[in-house]
Amino acid sequence: MAQRQAPQLTKEQLLHAFRKMAEIRYFEERVHLENQSGEIPGFIHLYAGQEAVAVGVCENLRPTDVIGSTHRGHGHSIAKGCDLDGMMAEIFGKETGLNHGKGGSMHIADLSVGMLGANGIVGGAAPLAVGAAFTGKYKGEGNIGVAFSGDGGSNQGTVFEAMNMAVVLKLPALFIFENNGFGEATGADFAVGSGDIAARAAGFGLPAEKVDGTDFFAVHEAARRAVERARAGEGPSVIEAKAYRWYGHFEGDPGLYRTKEQLAEIKKANDPLRIFREKVGRKVTAKELDAIEADVRQQVDDAVEFARNSPWPSPDELTTDVYASY
Repeated sequence: MAQRQAPQLTKEQLLHAFRKMAEIRYFEERVHLENQSGEIPGFIHLYAGQEAVAVGVCENLRPTDVIGSTHRGHGHSIAKGCDLDGMMAEIFGKETGLNHGKGGSMHIADLSVGMLGANGIVGGAAPLAVGAAFTGKYKGEGNIGVAFSGDGGSNQGTVFEAMNMAVVLKLPALFIFENNGFGEATGADFAVGSGDIAARAAGFGLPAEKVDGTDFFAVHEAARRAVERARAGEGPSVIEAKAYRWYGHFEGDPGLYRTKEQLAEIKKANDPLRIFREKVGRKVTAKELDAIEADVRQQVDDAVEFARNSPWPSPDELTTDVYASY
């Protein structure tokens, strides 16, 4: 099915989607390495292995659409258009970061591209996205709100309330549940009482479907249907995307809930970039994709140098941007 869907996208769209997935992969791999040097302050939660979800969804969005993210937000930020230099500098805690070094990894935000922010509150994106969706409906501009949550976040009461409100008010909202198998170190098969995130969400009265979160084309097609439905005034939708994170819950997590052999098999069998290459068809050549990967590697290397050479925030900036004033 996914292979039949691939030709619906132009060559330019396919190349752009692959570039975004490559940006996420190499950004995360480099952050993983840089974190070991001790230069990066705070917690880091890496998104590698789930690239197809963020990109498959965000390739259907407009710049004016709004997304809310999770503590594992680098991938969503990149997919929505956040600048790599600004993101890397933010993670390094530098003044040139998107949030002047004050947000760090778990709170990267850029309202100019519709990124409400990564969020250290589990399930925190759902009510924010519903607020954005209400704004979109009230103003009649056709914009939608998208909430990314994990399998752990799917159990939060605020998420249930947000889905219910979106249904009651028939809001242009999309709830994406990235089921990577573990809420920190607790298996989703234990923590999700019903054992089925999508079916439970459907009980709130909105369409809900499951997709292979390692297959860009499967995610893209499901998101396309949900986005079109939202823009047509038909209300919210849910997508549960099954994927696998390649690193621990956070940098430093020993990951004892998975064996080295299991992780090696996951990387071999469930690599979103490799799956994209296999399903992309004849519109794009391997040489073109190789060139994108090489270019992205250099772009990420440059982002690290930019961050490393950027100044630290001045002490007199400590009390700025603390509260919003209207």
